[in-house]
Amino acid sequence: MKKIGILVKNDSKAQKQADELEAWFKSKDIIVVRKDSSELNSQKPSDKKSRAPSDLLCIFVLGGDGTFLSAVRWIGDQDIPVLGVKFGKVGFLAEIAEENLFCAAKAILKSEYTINPRARLFVEVKRDGKELIEETVLNDVVINKGAIARLVAIKTYINNHYLTTFKADGLIVATPTGSTAYSLAAGGPIVHPCVPGVVITPICPFTLTNRPLIVPDNVSIEIKLEKKSSPIILTFDGQVGLDIDSRNTIIIRKGNHPVNMITLPNQQYYDILKKKLRWSGGRV
Repeated sequence: MKKIGILVKNDSKAQKQADELEAWFKSKDIIVVRKDSSELNSQKPSDKKSRAPSDLLCIFVLGGDGTFLSAVRWIGDQDIPVLGVKFGKVGFLAEIAEENLFCAAKAILKSEYTINPRARLFVEVKRDGKELIEETVLNDVVINKGAIARLVAIKTYINNHYLTTFKADGLIVATPTGSTAYSLAAGGPIVHPCVPGVVITPICPFTLTNRPLIVPDNVSIEIKLEKKSSPIILTFDGQVGLDIDSRNTIIIRKGNHPVNMITLPNQQYYDILKKKLRWSGGRV
């Protein structure tokens, strides 16, 4: 028997739609594994106790981008395809709007879709030379200052070669998929998801010549904080995080397991981009 996953945000409208979708699948003798995003948001970094069943045909995500990122964490390193259904305000990661949900479900059951792999970043955090945690992200890794309004001195290396010390409010390392998230708000470029690169974007840099940088996706990025830094937080996809200091080393490289995003016929990345950014009069 086929098995479908449904991940839904804590929203009455999304929950009602999930109820209808679950009943529809069950009427076709399809097993449904359903999760609320709140169940996954309580997990700590590298918490692998709760992973999606490996035999899922795909996962429907009913919510916004935050819910989609929760689904990616639920999938982990597995190759389960995922489809985003927009119930949020922006939804860059959503493939379809809610009114097209059942048409999409029918197409997926008929295998009328393609898979669009999206690169992820593998992040290793060490403390005093010892491994602390490992995490994989779809959008970005963010180093950000705490409540104290002080600049952060972030030493950055590319393939063990010193690049620069960013003096800024923080630093974003993003995938092409994540280039339209926090990195874009911080002045970073929009990078098509098929472009093999990694975006490094300083947050409000003290030196205006410190501009966003795109590097090849086969490099290793190493980040360290200078001593006597104020409280700093490292976050993964905006979902989970931890406090870091000068004892920590963050190593970032391309992950081995992309996210398999479902693309339906007649859906174009550029159309989604145009609508979300309101280009040429486009509306969300």
